[in-house]
Amino acid sequence: MIKKKSLGQHFLHSSKIIGDIVSAGKVEKKDTILEIGTGEGTLTSVLLETGAKVVSVEKDDQLIPILQEKFKKEINSKQLTLVHADILNMNLLTLRVSKYKVVANIPYYITGQIIRKFLDTKNQPQSMTLLVQKEVAERIVAKNKKESLLSLSVKAYGQPRIVRAVGRGAFSPQPNVDSAVLIIENISKANFKKITEKNFFEVLHAGFAHKRKQFLANLNKDLLTLRVSKSWKKDVLIKAFKNCGIDLRARAEDLSIEKWFKLCGHLISTE
Repeated sequence: MIKKKSLGQHFLHSSKIIGDIVSAGKVEKKDTILEIGTGEGTLTSVLLETGAKVVSVEKDDQLIPILQEKFKKEINSKQLTLVHADILNMNLLTLRVSKYKVVANIPYYITGQIIRKFLDTKNQPQSMTLLVQKEVAERIVAKNKKESLLSLSVKAYGQPRIVRAVGRGAFSPQPNVDSAVLIIENISKANFKKITEKNFFEVLHAGFAHKRKQFLANLNKDLLTLRVSKSWKKDVLIKAFKNCGIDLRARAEDLSIEKWFKLCGHLISTE
C-alpha cells in the first residue's frame, strides 16, 4: 500500500474503533453515507456491511485503482460510488445526494475546512461523525466551559459531542497526537430563520476580535468597522446586553450559543 504523508493520511486499523464510529453514526441499511477519504477502505468495508449506500471520495490517485479492484463487486452493484476528487474543491450538489450522513476519518489539517464546508452548504448532512484530533474535538464541545469561534460556529448549526477518545496506536503510521470520535447531530439552519448567517458571523467575529477585552468593548469597536449596522452605538449595545441578561463585563467566550442568537436577534430588531 502506498501512503502519502503529504495528504495527511493516517490509516485506522482498529476494528473496535471502526465499529464504534459506525455505531456512533447510527448507520442503517436505508441510509446514504458520504465518506471523506477512502484510504485503504477499512472504514468503507464496515459501512458497506450495514447495507447502506456509500459515496466515498478519495483524493489520492494512487489509491483509486487499488480501491476499484478491492470493491469491484460493490461498485458494480451500485452500493458503492467511488469518487476520485478533492472534497474541498467539490460542489457538493454534484454528488447528487440529498438525505445523507457524513462518516469519515479525515486528514486532521483540513478538519476545520471540512466541517465548515458541510455546515455552510445548502445541502447539509443529517449528521457528521468524524475521527478528529482530540484537542480539536474538546474545543468544539467547549470541554473547559469556554466557547470559541470554532465551537460556536459548529453549535450554530448542530449539536456536537465526543463519543470516545482514540489512542495513537490505533493508526498506521502513528500520528503525534491523540484522537477522538466526534459527532455533530441535528444539523440544520433553523437558527437562521430570523437572522442571516452573514450578520450572525459578523457579530461573532467582532466579539472575538480581541480575546482579552470584554465582549462589549469588542462589539462597540469592531461592529462599526464591519459595518453590520451604523446604528449600533454603545448605548444601543448596552441596552441589548441588559435585555438579553448578559453581564456588561462578560467576555465573548462566556456566552452560550443561545445567548449569542438572542443578542443578535435583539440587535437586528433594533435596525
